[in-house]
Amino acid sequence: MAATSLFVVARFSQPTAQLSPPPSERKEASSALWTRRQCLLVLAATATALKAAEMPVARAKDIPLFGLKPGLQAAEKEAELLVKEGFEAAEKGVEAAEKGVEFAEKEIESAASFGNLNQAGAVAAAELAGILIATSVVKGILGTEA
Repeated sequence: MAATSLFVVARFSQPTAQLSPPPSERKEASSALWTRRQCLLVLAATATALKAAEMPVARAKDIPLFGLKPGLQAAEKEAELLVKEGFEAAEKGVEAAEKGVEFAEKEIESAASFGNLNQAGAVAAAELAGILIATSVVKGILGTEA
């Protein structure tokens, strides 16, 4: 038994063969040609890509799903009609508001129209009131304290 165990120990203690070939025997990766498997893979991938490029693009609207497409199209047309009606009503409302504003401007102009002399008198009175108020404020600030 001792002889066999020595043989096993001696067998595994010897240096093993190198796993990779020595540097002199290695081939450069750039000079190596493709293997058959790599060529087959590239050929299959190229053919698939070319075939996919030729296929028409699928659109979701082209897929009839249990008759839902016609109902969906009818609902879209109805929604478009409602939006158009809403825009028309909004435009009519804007036009009516513009007419109301123009009428109000005319009323204000007619009610506030003074003669030139009346307008000059109103401006002079406003200036006089401003001067009196400013003078009393200044006197209140700078006046003597009691």
